[in-house]
Amino acid sequence: MPKGNLAIVLHAHLPYVRSEEPGSLEEDWFFQALVECYLPLLETLEKASKAKDQTPKITIGLSPTLLSLLEDEVLKNRFEEWVAIRLEVLNTLETNCIAALIHLKDHLKRQLKSWKSCEGDLIGRFKKLQASEVIDILTCAATHGYLPLLRENPEAVIAQLKTAVREHQRLFVTAPMGIWLPECAYYEGLDELMAEAGLRYAVLDGHGLLNAEPRPRYGLYAPICTKRGVAFFGRDSESTLPVWSARDGYPGNPNYREFHRDLGWDLSIENLKKIGIQEKRPLGIKLFKISSKNTSLADKEEYDPKAAKESVEKDAENYLKDRKKQLIKLENSMQIEPLLIAPFDAELFGHWWFEGPIFLSNIFIKSKNEGIKLITLKEALQVTSKIQLCNPSPSSWGQGGFHDYWLDKSNAWIVHEWSKAGREMVSICSKGLIDESNIKIISQAGRELLLCQSSDWSFILKAGTTTELARERINLHLKRFWMLINTIKDNKIINQKTLKGIEREDCIFPLISPIDWKKKI
Repeated sequence: MPKGNLAIVLHAHLPYVRSEEPGSLEEDWFFQALVECYLPLLETLEKASKAKDQTPKITIGLSPTLLSLLEDEVLKNRFEEWVAIRLEVLNTLETNCIAALIHLKDHLKRQLKSWKSCEGDLIGRFKKLQASEVIDILTCAATHGYLPLLRENPEAVIAQLKTAVREHQRLFVTAPMGIWLPECAYYEGLDELMAEAGLRYAVLDGHGLLNAEPRPRYGLYAPICTKRGVAFFGRDSESTLPVWSARDGYPGNPNYREFHRDLGWDLSIENLKKIGIQEKRPLGIKLFKISSKNTSLADKEEYDPKAAKESVEKDAENYLKDRKKQLIKLENSMQIEPLLIAPFDAELFGHWWFEGPIFLSNIFIKSKNEGIKLITLKEALQVTSKIQLCNPSPSSWGQGGFHDYWLDKSNAWIVHEWSKAGREMVSICSKGLIDESNIKIISQAGRELLLCQSSDWSFILKAGTTTELARERINLHLKRFWMLINTIKDNKIINQKTLKGIEREDCIFPLISPIDWKKKI
């Protein structure tokens, strides 16, 4: 059996897509992620934790914005109807894809039952898994702000970190020790701010460690630590490529479900309007398989659940065998047990790759037979006796490996707006202008600033998808921020109806503290 461990790290995140109006596109994003990813993931972990012959271990980052959505009672009350509408569509659908249809109906019904069994309290289920040490829960920056681009105002970075820590502690009782840095993005000195917020470890892309000073003796296969006491793990591309790459990895298997062929594009606009949807968009109803890389969407073949299940079992087995070979090779050249770090977006498992949760289930089932020990990042630090002192390199796991994806001609304008608003927030909070009369206003201004800093909107602008929505979200939060700030600066009396309306729509981070933006003397 090989010596060494495998740490699977999942990053679960959605931007703040809460909408006062039911049936929005943003709401669809959340509900599809619930039914395809978060509920199946919990089901997989809970089932494995009860099996006597399995030792499931994963690290999972739950972003504060995602947690806010999971906690939101308004959204909870809409979810069952959302599922019911899709079941109604499937019940009345005329199609030859009978096996795929039955499978999807069964899936939706099972996830709805899972939801009802806990009364929609997914946070409570994650909390139980953490208590049983099946998972190690990380936080993230409050709104997934791209921290290297916020560094002009260190207080803005601190506010992202401390708001996240405070929210995590509110929901999980204990403060987080680790963080998923948004986009795994790091810059010099960030470790100091992480330490100030009580955060002690994070994952970086591989070159964040490989280009560290001094160069780590064991490369990616052992954590490093800065002089400020913050540890970093490096992504192992060999362990991740087969899972996340649709082109070169398992998700491109012809038997797996096709993501892009959705009934929302196939149905006529008249039929969509009958179920309350006013424009063509994905419904989360997919009945076809990838078929082949050269097959057009219109010519995709029917999804065969049995063939997909057989394929995913083989892929999980092959993945573990390859990790075994990798560990055996590494142990011959290392004086400590090697550690493989395999980080992924959680939404890959179920949403982008429908068979992903079954893949994880098979990893838990088969890992012991292959001699692969699964471990959390927290446990990995506990069993590592000596950690080399190094300074990580600036890096990200985004395209190009650094920060240019978020500094493109399509989105670079946002950075100026972040900086301008950040400077104003720091100025207001540092001048002693916060008092009992305006604490609600400045707190809401802080929420709007954090929300406009979400890297998701920058990503969407660069990617070219739903760009109108992204631009609308950024401008909305900026508009609200400046209105609130100017109210304080000009000593105006705000319309309470207006303030309550904003608080109702952007009701996030109840423990937000404007002091976080106060400049250090």
